[in-house]
Amino acid sequence: MKVHLVNPSQLSFGVSVITPRWLYVLAAATPASFGDPIIVDETLEHFSPATVTAGDVVGIGIHTANALRGYELGRAARERGATVIFGGVHATLFPEEALEMGGAHAVVCGDGDVVWPQALQDCLAGTLQRVYTGGLIEADRFRPARWELLPRNQYMWASVQTVRGCPKHCSFCSVWRTDGQRPRMRTADVVLDELVTLRTMGFRFVLLSDDNFYPVSLRDLQLAKRQGNQARLSYLTALRKERFELMRQLALLPADMVFFTQITMEAAEDEEFLEAMRAAHIKGVLVGVEAVTPEGLKDVYKDFNLAGEELVQRLRSFRKHDVHVLGSFIFGLPSDKPQTFDATLKLAQEANLTFAQFVMLMPLPGTIDFERWAKKMQDDSTRIAGVPLTRHWLIPDKLRPRTYIAHPTMSSGEIRKLTQSVWDRFYSFRMIWKRAGFIRTSKARLAFILISKLYRQMYANTGIATDSARVTRSTRWARLIARSCRGFFIAPAMPEETIRARFQDGWAGDTSTSSSPQAA
Repeated sequence: MKVHLVNPSQLSFGVSVITPRWLYVLAAATPASFGDPIIVDETLEHFSPATVTAGDVVGIGIHTANALRGYELGRAARERGATVIFGGVHATLFPEEALEMGGAHAVVCGDGDVVWPQALQDCLAGTLQRVYTGGLIEADRFRPARWELLPRNQYMWASVQTVRGCPKHCSFCSVWRTDGQRPRMRTADVVLDELVTLRTMGFRFVLLSDDNFYPVSLRDLQLAKRQGNQARLSYLTALRKERFELMRQLALLPADMVFFTQITMEAAEDEEFLEAMRAAHIKGVLVGVEAVTPEGLKDVYKDFNLAGEELVQRLRSFRKHDVHVLGSFIFGLPSDKPQTFDATLKLAQEANLTFAQFVMLMPLPGTIDFERWAKKMQDDSTRIAGVPLTRHWLIPDKLRPRTYIAHPTMSSGEIRKLTQSVWDRFYSFRMIWKRAGFIRTSKARLAFILISKLYRQMYANTGIATDSARVTRSTRWARLIARSCRGFFIAPAMPEETIRARFQDGWAGDTSTSSSPQAA
């Protein structure tokens, strides 16, 4: 019996930007008696069902965007005689769908770190259940990834998770429902062990793939104080202290390592936190700006953000601490107007954003937006390829609309066209060159230009364009650019002893003494 772990994707680029962490976490959770799993990431190359033989186990992890491709692979693997097990966010939300449409014998819901090996053992014993509930496990049970199984020379960035869960409740996001609102935080020692392993493999750039790297805001602390809630204040203070301890240890890693993460706008007013990020080499953050008007922020339940000139100043505060921002904006909100698109582009430029992404409002399962939209659509009989719009992820990609929620004043085509225009202008060569002004060396500037163009090709043209020929051309260009880009991000492997020499004997990797490292 062989175990296959598959990350589905309609598009393959040969080289990918970020390692799909979940594959290597489940590889670590796979019992040694099953041997090393065969790992396939379709963002690199497509999975061949011919590699599957009768009696194998095929684990497929899906989110909403790749669910249809995942179901196709599941059915093909089952036809080959394999036992098919689905997991991931989408399978957690729709387990019956995976069973009915994906050829699944079983579905793992929630965290798979602990329940995945149980499913494999049951499969071997012939007692496989239809649904396994992994739930939300505590951080001390998170599995460290088996990075030694990673294919070399095919990824630019590595990924390590430090916390699961987000205390916010944005209407367009499902994370706070699927991963919980209580942050489940890994200790610094286990995070550092993974990072050391990755640097020995030549990875300098690492995504801290957290739901929210800033789980405790100054506002949270102030509110607990005003309420006189000492228990909550103590809890939040302890979480904040752990964040600072992690960053203190990150700062002791080799100076050529660079980190990127996801954070809320509130961190911009926390100068102590931003200074710790600077020292920890956290050079980039994805910030969900979402909207540039007060009305738009109310649309997405994100009125803790600012708008207008205040928003510009807040975003600029990140750069003052040498933290670059990838701003994320949503188009197609009920309050949006045609002039909103130009205003958003102008703000992104004035705020000195290093990167930006402009996505069209999408009702994703598990979100408040989806529930409100699905309720309104109950009496709508519209179907595409026999699929109701409320199951839009099951519509074949070539027929799938790019917007679903009817806008009060603009058509779907107008929103798509205006969104594409903003992408094109923000990532024009002239604007990229202007943003590259902070870069000192010609090699680094070339890398910035290439990665900017790659980002646009991967996430704009392949995601917004309705013309399949344009998507094909964009995929081809992305493949070429990705190969050129990788060399800018990878460094020669660094021996483990060289890295650990930066810490005293009692640092996190030595369990015989204190787990709190000090600078050597």
